[in-house]
Amino acid sequence: MKIKDLRSMSKEDLNSKLIELRKELIKHNAQIAVGTTPKSPGQVRGVKKTIAKIMTIVGTQKFSSKSEKVKKEEPKVSKPSKEEKEGKKETKKSSKKSEEE
Repeated sequence: MKIKDLRSMSKEDLNSKLIELRKELIKHNAQIAVGTTPKSPGQVRGVKKTIAKIMTIVGTQKFSSKSEKVKKEEPKVSKPSKEEKEGKKETKKSSKKSEEE
């Protein structure tokens, strides 16, 4: 199946399709284990890829729904610029000189 088709499906449809594909994969694996040659060996690979696509879509949907719920902006902390760092270094040096005098 194509990714576009899978993305347009609902969560319930995706879960039912996933169960169906896993059962189909079990049948293919059983045929291979018994020693009979499958009708189309490439179909096993296609089923595995489709299962992976569905699991990826379901995972991204879970992630996106969580991120929408907890979408809080964290305050940005800016790093001091080089000039500010140099200014601090100079003040430390000047304070050491004043202590020595």
